Amino acid sequence: MPPGLWGRHFCLWGLFLWLRGSVGGSGDEPPTPQPNCTDFQNARLLQGTHLNVRFLLFTPSDPGCGQLVEESSDIQNSGFNATLGTKLIIHGFRVLGTKPSWVDKFVRALLRAADANVIAVDWVSGSTGIYFSAVENVVKLSLEISRFLRKLLALGVSESSIHIIGVSLGAHVGGMVGHFYKGQLGRITGLDPAGPEYTKASLEERLDPGDARFVEAIHTDTDNLGIRIPVGHVDYFVNGGQDQPGCPTSIYAGYSYLICDHMRAVHLYISALENSCPLVAFPCDSYRAFLAGQCLDCCNPFLLSCPRIGLAEESGIKIEPLPKEVKVYLMTTSSAPYCASWSFTCRSQETRTPTSRSPSLAVMSTPRSRSPCTPKQELQGKAVMAHANPQCQINQVKLKFQPSSRVWKRDRTTIVGKFCTAPLPINDNKQTVCLPEPVNLQASVTVFHDLKIACV
Repeated sequence: MPPGLWGRHFCLWGLFLWLRGSVGGSGDEPPTPQPNCTDFQNARLLQGTHLNVRFLLFTPSDPGCGQLVEESSDIQNSGFNATLGTKLIIHGFRVLGTKPSWVDKFVRALLRAADANVIAVDWVSGSTGIYFSAVENVVKLSLEISRFLRKLLALGVSESSIHIIGVSLGAHVGGMVGHFYKGQLGRITGLDPAGPEYTKASLEERLDPGDARFVEAIHTDTDNLGIRIPVGHVDYFVNGGQDQPGCPTSIYAGYSYLICDHMRAVHLYISALENSCPLVAFPCDSYRAFLAGQCLDCCNPFLLSCPRIGLAEESGIKIEPLPKEVKVYLMTTSSAPYCASWSFTCRSQETRTPTSRSPSLAVMSTPRSRSPCTPKQELQGKAVMAHANPQCQINQVKLKFQPSSRVWKRDRTTIVGKFCTAPLPINDNKQTVCLPEPVNLQASVTVFHDLKIACV
């Protein structure tokens, strides 16, 4: 391994320790396990590179009790039901050798959302210490999981009923397991798949669309710990894939500053399992184009079936064969349940501004949300706004014509146009609501208009 890379990741590991210590722990301690139940192991810091894999089964009848199942006899004597689907949760790098604080909540959310066997893969011992050591254990861990799955298949479990959910480094573990099974497993979900050492890795080494019948990935930290490239049939780039709302923006926030964006994918997925409000995404060439309202109907390539985060079959996409590595975008709020009530804003206008540059219209709503709406040569502008409230609860919009340069801020020419809004996806005009009268705007002057939309 090149010395420079060792140094870089060792410094990252040291930063983890410093930040972790600066906040005094995760603030989300796991509950004490019940008697006769097995909990995750803890690894000793700097001595946790020995791979010691354990499989903990959780069933609908007892979602809070993990049963250690290693041999076929353990599985047969447990509450495992071969006629149900099986979901494996694989965690990632554990710098301090502790149980992931989100596991218990994740298991319960899965069991409430689906009648299934849930198996948590505990490889804390092999994922602790230095990141490189955990990466070196990925192949061995993948082989261990593959051997375990063979025991399930021998009991009558079908390959297509197996769903692997991998977090960070665990996403690539899931991809390698799927590769060993020649892409015949039912589904793999990667929650912010790890970026370091994997962005330029071969398809055999990382998660890719060939690893299962359906592969999806949720990206929330592409500028740091997560991978930048698409790795599934569908890749969700949440809020553009980085800088999640509500996460700290200063290193003085400690450990949370380093990990918040990366772990948002886990919390989004749990929220999607627990809540009925949808986390819908839209295929687009870029996040900028999505925000500019250029991709609002999921027509291409999904034939109007917009993908959504959660357990819907193939994320709700209803086309065959599935396209690969489709980037889809969505905006979220800063806290659970994260889902936003989307709206589409547009402007069609006549303009008398003497500049050839495109002016913009700043749109704000009550409850508050803001979006710029920039017209092109055809004098129409579009933009996407995400609201924490349903569209019918928006009662007022604030419009402001912003000249394209400081020179034209002195200009008092007016524009005359139309303001409309509609929920996403935009598949027809029936849900579009427009202000009844044309809007007259003078440069840099804010106007208010009441907006009345009936709740269905």
